[in-house]
Amino acid sequence: MSSKMPDWSQLPVELLHLIPKNLEDEDYCFDVVHARSVCRSWRSLFPFPSYLLGQSYSLPSFADFPLENKDLCTLKKVPLFLFRLRAPPASAALLSKYFLGGIGRDESEDHMELQSPLQCSLKVKIRGSEPTLINILDYQIIPLGYQYRMIGSDHEKWIKYFRGVVFLPLNKEGEGGEFVVLLNYSEVLLVLTSAEMRWKRLTNVPNYQCMDLVTFRGRFYAALLTGKIVVIDPYSLEVTPLMPLQPLRSSDHLIPSGNDELFLVEHFNPFPEADELDFSKLACRVSRLDEEAGKWVEVSDLGDRVLFIGNFGNVCCSAKELPDGCGVSGNSILFTNIGNVTFAYKYGVQTGRAEDVVNTWRSSTQNRVTILSTSPVLALRLECQAENLDLDI
Repeated sequence: MSSKMPDWSQLPVELLHLIPKNLEDEDYCFDVVHARSVCRSWRSLFPFPSYLLGQSYSLPSFADFPLENKDLCTLKKVPLFLFRLRAPPASAALLSKYFLGGIGRDESEDHMELQSPLQCSLKVKIRGSEPTLINILDYQIIPLGYQYRMIGSDHEKWIKYFRGVVFLPLNKEGEGGEFVVLLNYSEVLLVLTSAEMRWKRLTNVPNYQCMDLVTFRGRFYAALLTGKIVVIDPYSLEVTPLMPLQPLRSSDHLIPSGNDELFLVEHFNPFPEADELDFSKLACRVSRLDEEAGKWVEVSDLGDRVLFIGNFGNVCCSAKELPDGCGVSGNSILFTNIGNVTFAYKYGVQTGRAEDVVNTWRSSTQNRVTILSTSPVLALRLECQAENLDLDI
């Protein structure tokens, strides 16, 4: 009798009402999802976690800027997660599967008939295959922060000029009150404050294309095509340039590591005079922001961090969260937007080419990464040479 699964739907009502009060923090949002899967009565008692739904703001459309536009668009805050399949480490026969992306709610889920006493699943659609239900009871879930997305009625009109959006509240608690939105649109930065609710051009930023736009410790950071990095104060909108390192002709990427560090990855061609661009010979320079000194400091060690650059924005996670032998280890960078096949970048890679400088970041060429899909989730296959395993992310 002790080996049978208990029927949690029979829990006394007075005890059942105590459970939601202890699951209100965002750290327990997936415990709420699990609780909703017990039975229909539990599903009706536990509201879907607001943390997973994300906040939404109705804003004026910007498609016809600088003209005034009465149409509306929606700014949505979407939490990002990495889903890791729980599998025995010694089980080499099993594939370790990962999915990186946001989570949405099926509006019909409250009316679903549960197929079993315990069911907690997400629908995943990989391009070229049928939608698949994954049981998240079998997955470890790693939060990776947020991404803001613009949703508009005239999507096709503005999407080719849209390059990203970031949001900051103007109160320390971040609840309600005033806010500022910064939009990377075409070759200008547009700003909207909740006090005015209209888009304006940020005129004190040079008229150059913005390559990357992030928030870190309550301020905006923008990487410009010229190679300059500027800091934008959300209250005064004053712009302060950061002291640059030796300029490079590079693609610049800003990656916050939580609220602890801000990294700058400059992806460049060390042989610009070459007739053809060889992606395997590209290199990176990685710097960490010294906020007190207001400058960048070059680094060769990211600790146990893995930087993902490309689709779903730039995110960072700890390699300790990844399974052994998965092909991605700490102190590495993985680009997901430079072709269908790529490799993790490491510092000090020996390429065997006499012309290559060793003390830089280069493609390791050890574990090939195939991009399977970029929408609605990022799906990767990592082929580990040592283990001969595949990993889907």
